[in-house]
Amino acid sequence: MREPELTASTIDIVATRDRVATHLVGREHELELILSAIAAGRDIVLEGPPGTGKTTLLRSIAEEWGIPLLFVEGNADLTPAKLVGHHNPARVLKEDYRADNFVAGPLLEAMQSGGFLYLEEFNRAPDDTINTLLSALAERQIAVPRVGTIVAQPSFRLIASMNPYDNVGTTRLSTSIHDRMCRLSIDYQDEFAELGIVDLRAQDGGRLGERLVADAVAVTRATREHPDLRQGSSVRGAIDLVLVANELSLLRGVSTAGDSSTRLDPDGDYPRLMFDAMVVALSGRIHLDEAVESTPERVLREIWEDRFILNPAAAAPG
Repeated sequence: MREPELTASTIDIVATRDRVATHLVGREHELELILSAIAAGRDIVLEGPPGTGKTTLLRSIAEEWGIPLLFVEGNADLTPAKLVGHHNPARVLKEDYRADNFVAGPLLEAMQSGGFLYLEEFNRAPDDTINTLLSALAERQIAVPRVGTIVAQPSFRLIASMNPYDNVGTTRLSTSIHDRMCRLSIDYQDEFAELGIVDLRAQDGGRLGERLVADAVAVTRATREHPDLRQGSSVRGAIDLVLVANELSLLRGVSTAGDSSTRLDPDGDYPRLMFDAMVVALSGRIHLDEAVESTPERVLREIWEDRFILNPAAAAPG
């Protein structure tokens, strides 16, 4: 017996929204839009920088509905055979091509199980691989040579992601693809939401306290506005910054981030600790503009100076 369509009439999207929202910080609006598109039977492209909660949203929805979530990374090596599947070479030599020696790829797995296929960095996949998706998008089925036609379960969805800040090694998607998918832009969370995320993930700032969370979020957000950077860090950088700074404080014996006598002194223990932790946590996450002659460390030094020297009141407790 065929499963019922996954639509707003067969699921309680209000209850789903309310339950999923308890696991998220600052993504209620995007959750409603994604839920509406999926429940309406649409495939969707989520366009935004890394670390903005796209995967968390999808995983929470899939878990709530009991639907498999299959991840595929889009890159130049993602061939149609890797996406759709292939015949087992050893068995082909013994048995020739047969349907039962075909190894399904993630696209067929998602179609047959009624899961969500999450294709990250969608526009990094080769054109012929992306075009392989057209039949699954338009007809909800795909013809596989020597296997037959695979028809998708009703709950199958293609959900893709793209990073608008990165154009290196990307492919321009065809009008045929754009015409068959909805689109939602997901930008960085606001400061209040990021403070909540870091506070949650880094256990209230650890031994250095809540001021460390505020400083970590502030310098991380500053990387997104620095003129020498093409792309700054996501909130993941702030989380790692708090975690690294707390471990570094153990090694150096820095017990608090709230002592104003050290925080207003750029040579104090806490400010020095912060800069070193920033280099470890953020230098690999920021991307310099191609026309700029600088280094990640130099940019981070400027951001650190803005926070702790030029505007020390912003970094002062209270």
